[in-house]
Amino acid sequence: MSSENIQAALPSLEIDQKVARQIEDFELPEKLGFGQVMAPVMYRARFREGVWQSSELLPYGPISIDPAAKVLHYSQEIFEGLKAYRYSNGTVALFRPLENWCRFNRSAERMCMPAIPEAIFMEGVSAVSAFMADHIPTSPGQSLYLRPFMIGVDADLGLAASVNNDFYIIASPSEAYQQGSFKVVIERRDCRAAQGGTGSVKVGGNYAAALAAGRRVHSAGYDQSLWLDPSEHRYIEELSGMNVFALINGVLHTPELSGSILPGITRDSVMNLAKQVGLTVVERRIDIDDLLATIESGDCTEVFACGTAAVITPVSVLADANGTRYELGDQNPIASQLHTLLTGIQEGRHDDVFGWNWPIEDMFSFDKGASTYSGKA
Repeated sequence: MSSENIQAALPSLEIDQKVARQIEDFELPEKLGFGQVMAPVMYRARFREGVWQSSELLPYGPISIDPAAKVLHYSQEIFEGLKAYRYSNGTVALFRPLENWCRFNRSAERMCMPAIPEAIFMEGVSAVSAFMADHIPTSPGQSLYLRPFMIGVDADLGLAASVNNDFYIIASPSEAYQQGSFKVVIERRDCRAAQGGTGSVKVGGNYAAALAAGRRVHSAGYDQSLWLDPSEHRYIEELSGMNVFALINGVLHTPELSGSILPGITRDSVMNLAKQVGLTVVERRIDIDDLLATIESGDCTEVFACGTAAVITPVSVLADANGTRYELGDQNPIASQLHTLLTGIQEGRHDDVFGWNWPIEDMFSFDKGASTYSGKA
């Protein structure tokens, strides 16, 4: 969308007068963690009776909803996760934000929620990133993690979709999700999502379904669950919040999208980068027992997870439900190569030959001291 079209499509963004002071008083702590430190600003747009209302930039804080709101009783909510990076020259850029916007609207359709215009989504992620520009951490692996979400707010207990919805964007200056590698347990019993359900979209229920397995895994000293297909409990799907790849005889394999697997944006990025460096990439059904056999034989030399938060993280141990451990070791040259290429593009150190980065100053103009905002003409 051109800047002229964005400006024409948007009402003015109202900026709360407390926002500038909130940002001025904000200091990055020495230890960030992931998603633990919240940015002092958030974005809100409301959908009322079929129309998107004027949007607002507000100080971060509690939100008020009716106790009977649909989101609380029927989990009518969706979310996304993406990152903004600050380059060494001061440029702030979003990584593949339009892919997140498209996926957000696929989730909205599945959950009977209104599609959000590109202009509003891009305004929100750009405004929060622009106002937080001086507080985006710049060490390798660090970024501003952005969390857009939408909730159904109609206050009645009838089982029906909410007509009125609130869209928010919050953010967190963050480090990498986890340093080092993952130790993973195969989930042979429970199901995270099923074909025809919500596994292919980004809704909180998918992650709530993974909590019990996650607690078991963590209590046993592991990091993640590896989910299998819901019908036969035989074919690999994904980790609780990440897609998965395996390098077998020099070929990169990943589960094909089945309707219960989230089509990850990082997954797509990894496949593009792998092909660029000459790897063959195969999307297929991967039988878990076949994968374990290839690990035992040495044909499978690497397994790694990928996602917005994790970026690319190797799997060092794959444990079965019966306690058998399959060691993959610490040598992950392909995962390391792809991680270097991907983070180099994201952090502005390498040429962005795919056109994935979106510098926000190319799209929008902001005055942090102003009370309103408009798209860049």
